[in-house]
Amino acid sequence: MKSQISLNRIAILSNGNANYSTKRLVEEAEKRGHEVKVIKYKNCYISLDEKHPDIFYKGKKLDRFDAILPRISNGMTRYGCAIVRQFEMQGVWTTSSSIAITRARDKLRAAQILTKAGINTPKTFVSRNTTDIDALLDHIGVPMIIKLATGTHGNGVVLADTKKAAKSALQAFYLYNEDGTNVLLQEYIKESAGTDIRAFVVGSKVVASMQRQSLDDDFRSNLHKGGEGKIIKLTDEEKKIAVRAAKAMGLHIAGVDLMRSNRGPLILEVNASPGFGIERVTGRNVAAPIIDYIEHNAARRNTKDRVGA
Repeated sequence: MKSQISLNRIAILSNGNANYSTKRLVEEAEKRGHEVKVIKYKNCYISLDEKHPDIFYKGKKLDRFDAILPRISNGMTRYGCAIVRQFEMQGVWTTSSSIAITRARDKLRAAQILTKAGINTPKTFVSRNTTDIDALLDHIGVPMIIKLATGTHGNGVVLADTKKAAKSALQAFYLYNEDGTNVLLQEYIKESAGTDIRAFVVGSKVVASMQRQSLDDDFRSNLHKGGEGKIIKLTDEEKKIAVRAAKAMGLHIAGVDLMRSNRGPLILEVNASPGFGIERVTGRNVAAPIIDYIEHNAARRNTKDRVGA
């Protein structure tokens, strides 16, 4: 069925058409009659001209789009966000701003933003001074989670079950990272060991949710680490905190990871480019509400632009 509003020219910034999430987004957008172009953002280059902030792709200047949908990979955050910023300079509406993506990718910055917004998270400490290790361990206790601020898919995360193991892991991380603020120490939530929940947020709604469970003794439940997903029904409190977390980060589309604890739901992470594996697990269509969101918001933005012109 075609959209009942003005058709949009949509650019999906992705690593390519072979990506499952990209294919699903193209499928849903074209079903409604929108014109969609998949752009490998890493192959773009930009012109830093105050009058002509152009973007070039495959040697040609890109025409104006009504909306962009960034799917920026973790390893290309800096350059990917530079391309998103260039579209923003052109006045193109985006589902995820460059600053929101950047915030979400820095676990320390994200934790500070969530804390300021009054959103419950696991107790977290950060320190560059290795002489404070004993004090830090006393604050958190063992076992504890030690993670890199830039890790993804469960990489750069270790579980230390003794003070000796924690000290060894911290010293290794500090040697590896000259900037110690890249290392976070976090309490271990025993009652949710090896289990977490992914809530897929679009706008102000959770459109799908799943529980992820590790298949062995691994404390990480990421599907990328072999975790198993299953449908789960969220409580109203869990839905509200997931939407609040996405909003606090400035993300209109987000994968919010949370954990059930004895003191209520705790937000673990807010993902700016959530995978679509949740569709296969739950049978829910998450691409459709994303295109819905683009239709209503990009169309409204462009209508205002035309009225004000």
